[in-house]
Amino acid sequence: MFKNNHPNYFYTSDGIRIFYNTNFNPESINHSKPVLVLIYGLLCSNYHYKFQIPYFEECGYQILIHDYRFHFASSQDGDIESCNFPNIAKDLHELLAQLNIKNSVFVGHSMGVNICLEHARRYPEDMSGQILISGTVLPPQDIMFDSNMIDLAFPHLKSFTEKHPTLFKTIWQNVYKNPIAQYFIFDGGFNKKQVDMEFIQLYMKKISELPESLLFHLLKLMHDHDIINHLESIQTPTLIIGGDKDKIIPNYLQRILTTHLPQSELYIVKDGSHVPQADFPEMINQRLHRFVTKLQIKKMSNKG
Repeated sequence: MFKNNHPNYFYTSDGIRIFYNTNFNPESINHSKPVLVLIYGLLCSNYHYKFQIPYFEECGYQILIHDYRFHFASSQDGDIESCNFPNIAKDLHELLAQLNIKNSVFVGHSMGVNICLEHARRYPEDMSGQILISGTVLPPQDIMFDSNMIDLAFPHLKSFTEKHPTLFKTIWQNVYKNPIAQYFIFDGGFNKKQVDMEFIQLYMKKISELPESLLFHLLKLMHDHDIINHLESIQTPTLIIGGDKDKIIPNYLQRILTTHLPQSELYIVKDGSHVPQADFPEMINQRLHRFVTKLQIKKMSNKG
């Protein structure tokens, strides 16, 4: 994914193997420059930053990506209940410490927003800023598609998976091949005029590589996340981004975040979907670059 790959693993304090990759040699990290830490969403992958990684590499940024516990190349052993936001934040905190990263800007998309906020709450010293894209601090089942239909359907789908686990696993691993399912994802989450179907197909293929139990587990995590009660105590400078045509997370959720995060600013993307960084990558990249540059200028002036 990077021009200069430095893939590796590390073990957390509770023995979980976490995969990570950087575009720089950790032994020669440049502490005067920020490290961009890319955080993906629910059932997503670092592929959602396909258009950001080459741009920021070209700009000379240091970048860190990793897989959460129970995701992709990281360990999928043990109790899935250990895959929760406090532990995911702690894992990343320990990874940053091991790599001696002291100047980082987090970029979180969708569920990645919850992870960023949890990290900012618990380990504010790790972050000089954060960029939150298309997130929600309210239970997604209550607000997705601006209705509670997901909340109503959720118990029935879960009951089906419990009664027919083998069948559900087969469907989970093969649904990415179904053109109807592909179109449903395409229409619901993306600007169809801006994103190619190939992006959707690879995105869905990556989902099939994850344990099927993650769907219900992660939705419950987001439902139970109490981060909304801590927003006003988070002092990390924040850029909040939302698409004005986001069908999955209604736009007012971004305004709620902006209202309650003390040091935040809002950027609404015209015709942007739930994944504006794929819809309009050039525009988003420039906006992210401007925000990070502003953080660095402010940091330098404070030192002076």
